[in-house]
Amino acid sequence: MSRRQRVLPPPLRNPVLRFATIFAVDAATAAFSLWLAMQLRFEGRVMPAYAAVLPQYIALLVGCRVLSTWLARTHRWTFSYPGLQDAVRVFGSAVTGTALFLVATYMLRLLSPPRSVVVLELLLSGALMAAYRFAPRLAHVYWRRMALRRSGDARRTLIVGAGAAGEMLFRDLQRSDEHPYDVVGFIDDNRTKWSHLVGGRPVFGGLSVLRRTIERYSISNILIAIPRDSHEVVREVVNCCAGLNVQIKALPVSFVYFQERGPASMLHDLSPEDLLSRRRVVFDEHERESFVGRRVLVTGAAGSIGSEICHQLLGLGVGRLLAVDMNENGLYLLEQRFRREFPDGRIDVQLADIRDRERVQTLFETFRPQDVFHAAAHKHVPLMEAAPCEAVKNNVGGTRHVLEAAERTGVECVVFISTDKAVAPTSVMGATKRIGELMTRAVARRSGLRGCAVRFGNVLGSDGSVVPLFRQQIEAGGPVTITHPDVRRYFMTIPEAVGLVLKSAYGRFGELCVLNMGEPIRIIDLARQMIAMAGLVPERDIRIVVTGLRPGEKLNEELVSEDEQVTPQADGKIQVVNGPPPPPDLWELVAELERAARDEDPDRVRMLLKTLVPTYTPLEGEQVRASAAAVAS
Repeated sequence: MSRRQRVLPPPLRNPVLRFATIFAVDAATAAFSLWLAMQLRFEGRVMPAYAAVLPQYIALLVGCRVLSTWLARTHRWTFSYPGLQDAVRVFGSAVTGTALFLVATYMLRLLSPPRSVVVLELLLSGALMAAYRFAPRLAHVYWRRMALRRSGDARRTLIVGAGAAGEMLFRDLQRSDEHPYDVVGFIDDNRTKWSHLVGGRPVFGGLSVLRRTIERYSISNILIAIPRDSHEVVREVVNCCAGLNVQIKALPVSFVYFQERGPASMLHDLSPEDLLSRRRVVFDEHERESFVGRRVLVTGAAGSIGSEICHQLLGLGVGRLLAVDMNENGLYLLEQRFRREFPDGRIDVQLADIRDRERVQTLFETFRPQDVFHAAAHKHVPLMEAAPCEAVKNNVGGTRHVLEAAERTGVECVVFISTDKAVAPTSVMGATKRIGELMTRAVARRSGLRGCAVRFGNVLGSDGSVVPLFRQQIEAGGPVTITHPDVRRYFMTIPEAVGLVLKSAYGRFGELCVLNMGEPIRIIDLARQMIAMAGLVPERDIRIVVTGLRPGEKLNEELVSEDEQVTPQADGKIQVVNGPPPPPDLWELVAELERAARDEDPDRVRMLLKTLVPTYTPLEGEQVRASAAAVAS
């Protein structure tokens, strides 16, 4: 039992006793209010005519008040959660009781009570009935705030957003005993709310006064309560709090989530995803219909991209899904999660290594997929620089096995998940992914198979990305390591990237699609923002250390190479790219590349990669090691 549930004393938990107690208190309130109104009206010397009928007045009024309480259901009162609508019910009950009393005195032909007495009694009864109903809640809020301050655990807090979400969050915080937030006031850019009170707390102004307000009132926590696409507000709040020891939390972006849980319980620590635009990918009805009932195979299903592809496909109603991966534990956890979320049993999982040609062919012949999403790949750039033969075996050989099996078994569509590192690659990983694009396009051109390569940049929170690394380093107390102060990368959230991948696949746009990733983000800015979101100060609480570019890394990634041409956008955030056709000797060179990889000949592998991808420029680690010894401002 939570502390929130212990607001009322145990005896009142019995419904019959509770209702009887409320009726009795309302009756006593009515009797006392009428007697007091008479005393006030006649200054303590009630006229004999009125004194004679006062007992009848009291009996009638008590009956009318009890009846109006029953009609307005104010006997079913929750002392823990009274609100504005409840106050209206109390006022309505008071007015109704007075009206019934006047009708009753008229029908019984009693001496009409003085109008001033009627008004005084109404005001007194309404005030007293509201007071004892709201007093426990107000007393609890006051006691809670005083106890929090005396405990020394109180965190002086500002709520950013004084609208419906902010007011709802504030009320939920007042109800709850299980948080340390002592709300000092609100910040809102709506000028009409400035200097107003919300729940008794002032609205200090807009974001322009946020930093000054934090310093003036010794604020330690910021709660962002703006349930909409608020990434720009989040970024501005984080920037305003730079250099201050302030913890920042936020509410989800939709009121939909408030239906089952209170806002306070849904506050979460800011994540880098909150800094990006939350662009929800919406599928049209005809697009949804194109997914329904399909048999789909996904490779790399246990990875961050592959698992999200599976999740969205199941949500769109595919008939059967085969999830393939060589990660045994990841595949097991994936199956358990999807069995809970989609109990209709539309998913199968198979442990398989795409480098095993016979195993891949068997899976395709058994399952007979209509569509294939090929997300399996070795993606860690420095590791692939150290093991180029392994990169070729998996990213080139494995992709060829998938494409050939798809072609043999009559698959209708294959989607190859590519990367921005495939553009003018300086890494083995990027070069192998570019070859995967070429092979996908080549298979599409020689057969009835619809092949599509989808190229995009980094996704926040994916396995092996910089975000989990920064989070671990911050939790450990630093330092946070970056490779170079000027490194920039494209970022997108995983759900958005996968949603656009699915649109690219079923939109029949072209052989090579590129997702519009927006503007690239400086990694050092991301590091600073993540440190600030943890309530710490960059360079004071957490150091940022420059380690130098790793082998194969570039300062800036690109989405389209110089020899490619972007056609008009196909679907808002999806661009179709026309590039040079695959070389006529592609498959001979691929076979030679795979032989070199099997022979563990890394020098020959790099030479053949250069032959297949003329824009591939291998970089040595020493040549690209950053010369900066400190973080640039």
